[in-house]
Amino acid sequence: MGKTITEKIFEAHLRDVPFAGTNVLSIDVVMCHEITTPVAIVDLQRRGKDRVFDPLKIKAVIDHVTPAKDSQSAMQAKVMRAWAGRHRLPDFFDVGRNGVCHALFPEKGFIRPGYTVIMGDSHTCTHGAFGAFAAGVGTTDLEVGILKGVCAFRRPGSVRVNLNGNMRRGVYAKDAILTVINTLTVNGATDQVIEFRGDAVDAMSMEERMTLCNMAVEAGGTCGVCMPDAVTAGYLWPFIAGAYPSKKAAVDDFNKWHSDPDAVYARTVDIEVSAMEPSATFGYKPDQVRPVREMPDIKIDQVYIGSCTNGRISDLRAAAEIVKGTKLASGVRGIVVPATPLVYRQAMDEGLLAVFMEAGYCIANPTCGACLGMSTGVLAEGEVCASTTNRNFNGRMGRGGMVHLMSPATAAASGIRGKLTDPREVMR
Repeated sequence: MGKTITEKIFEAHLRDVPFAGTNVLSIDVVMCHEITTPVAIVDLQRRGKDRVFDPLKIKAVIDHVTPAKDSQSAMQAKVMRAWAGRHRLPDFFDVGRNGVCHALFPEKGFIRPGYTVIMGDSHTCTHGAFGAFAAGVGTTDLEVGILKGVCAFRRPGSVRVNLNGNMRRGVYAKDAILTVINTLTVNGATDQVIEFRGDAVDAMSMEERMTLCNMAVEAGGTCGVCMPDAVTAGYLWPFIAGAYPSKKAAVDDFNKWHSDPDAVYARTVDIEVSAMEPSATFGYKPDQVRPVREMPDIKIDQVYIGSCTNGRISDLRAAAEIVKGTKLASGVRGIVVPATPLVYRQAMDEGLLAVFMEAGYCIANPTCGACLGMSTGVLAEGEVCASTTNRNFNGRMGRGGMVHLMSPATAAASGIRGKLTDPREVMR
């Protein structure tokens, strides 16, 4: 019987099976940010275990509230800084060098096919786009990972989602993952890895694949994963060139992580992407999705373009192409948050930030703040946001606020008309 990529990664990293159903895996990368990690740091100190298993395998960033907005967030950052200093972590990204974790860490080349990755953040599943097993964990598991470099998991099954065909103009990876979540439901992949396959996935860039995997957790998935290929090798080449004689050699090596043709799946779902339309959420659950054209009368107060889902350079390009030469509708405010300093610089050099500013948008530094209602774009009660983030839970971006999830292109189009708008209606 063949094996899935997840089964292969589990077997390669298995350290112990202390009792039936529990797999203790060695961890290649432990990621940390200032919201969940300080709790783990303080508890390790209290227990007299203020140590790290390997400073080179721990990546840390201040990204959720940056710069600090109050004394509490400043203290969280202070705890992180002191900890990173004590243990001489070479990959600690403080204010000025920091970016949204799930965009910054791949950009730095920290993920490889076949890796195991953990973080105290549910959207750690993003990194599965590289052919890795990446999962969000709780405080106790994060502490053990920091201290010992291991983490215990139940062996998940896999749901194979085949995205077949070619996406039409105006349809993006965000529309694809919203359609997938709508199809699976928010509980449809619980304790499973969503394996994204098909011609549409093969044609996607790494940034698009990260968008897919980022929201696997919104269908209940432990992780989302794509098969590593030439696209993966091209993205990672600046970091792996010394390990392989050619990109082809890297791709050949990556093939060992591919799922076998006779691998067994808990479920297989086929979705024809050529039938997809620009879509958005309409309620307080990520699986409540319908075509934007079916919601023509929903007025908005804010447009938010950014986050670990859609704050990369390709996202800003797609939005700027629609925004160029236009203005935000009266009464609508717009916020653009490049996900990393490199994305910020690229957007500035390409004139994208000028396009947004001329349309009336505010440009903010890299931060996760608005996505979880902490800073830089929090909604007031009764306000509505066209957002490129990943969660539309009740109160997610501010108590009493409504969040409609959509692609950067759809958000940009909605900003022009002041209501949810199919981007194809305003595309040149």
